Amino acid sequence: MKRRIGLLTAGGDCPGLNAAIRGVARAAYEMFDETEIVGIHDGYRGLIEGDWQEMKREQFSGILTLGGTILGTSRTPFRNMRLIEDDNVDKVWAMKKNYEKLKLDCLVTLGGNGTHKTANLLSEEGLNIIGLPKTIDNDIYGTDFTFGFHTAVDIATEVIDRIHTTAASHGRCMVIEIMGNKAGWLTLYSGLAGGADVVLLPEIPYDIEKVAETVEKRAKGSKPFSIVAVAEGAMDKKEAKMKRRERDALRQENGFSGIANRVAKELSQLVGVEARAVVPGHMQRGGSPSAYDRVLSTQFGVHAAELIRDKEYGYTVALSGNQVIHNKLSDIAGVPKLVPPDHQMVALARNIGITFGD
Repeated sequence: MKRRIGLLTAGGDCPGLNAAIRGVARAAYEMFDETEIVGIHDGYRGLIEGDWQEMKREQFSGILTLGGTILGTSRTPFRNMRLIEDDNVDKVWAMKKNYEKLKLDCLVTLGGNGTHKTANLLSEEGLNIIGLPKTIDNDIYGTDFTFGFHTAVDIATEVIDRIHTTAASHGRCMVIEIMGNKAGWLTLYSGLAGGADVVLLPEIPYDIEKVAETVEKRAKGSKPFSIVAVAEGAMDKKEAKMKRRERDALRQENGFSGIANRVAKELSQLVGVEARAVVPGHMQRGGSPSAYDRVLSTQFGVHAAELIRDKEYGYTVALSGNQVIHNKLSDIAGVPKLVPPDHQMVALARNIGITFGD
């Protein structure tokens, strides 16, 4: 049995990509009499432009613990995939042409929501596609967890831990901006793990007065410091009623410099405490994957190889409970998984005194 497999990683990098690549490759080498793997450089850009290499077996050795992606990655927005831009390239036609030129039996795409939308597009165009869900935001529908998420939770929690000690020492209010533009999973989990006093999520618009009440109560009590974990996409109740363009225009008019900076400034004015903003940024996406993500990435990669063996295409791998499963790309592409305001983790947080500002 012979299989010729294409691999690409698209969108933002995250820990676990190389572990998943390794999982696919090693399982394929074990399952098939003859395995050929084509590494496509820099995501869909490489598939569009024909930028690829024949991979050797030894290239998949020693990458389990390596962060980033050995294939490189880039963002090619889904909304532009069918647009003919200034370069006059029909991207969908080019990807199909290069798939055929490479004589692939299938293409495995590792990425987040945008990557999965394009994967589904290619599947609908007749290509054999399998998706693997990665993102530190954990916002892909149909899977309990994406690989990369738990590592990012560990990193964000360590940031909160380290800020906690300096906040307590100086009696300050520290506002920590956690990645997550649309989904607040990373802020919710790291806020819980790091012992934040306030957690602000995109899905639960906040009232700064409510946040100030919590900070002031602590400042006047036996805890003169506060930790506020805020997702980068969090918004107040006034902004939540606006369309995105209106919200962006208002922020630009007011010299918006990031949600953590704004919340820290407002709390300083309302409560009179010394409030500082901390933005760990891309640190949350970098570095070696955690043990959990190494195992999950490997599980996902092996399941992808099993789907290739069985010629089951048009699916993306997922975790449900303790089982690795697969969902139809058409069912999950473009469907974000957001934090429900009544989610059990939100209820848990409220029950231990964490404020969401609502």
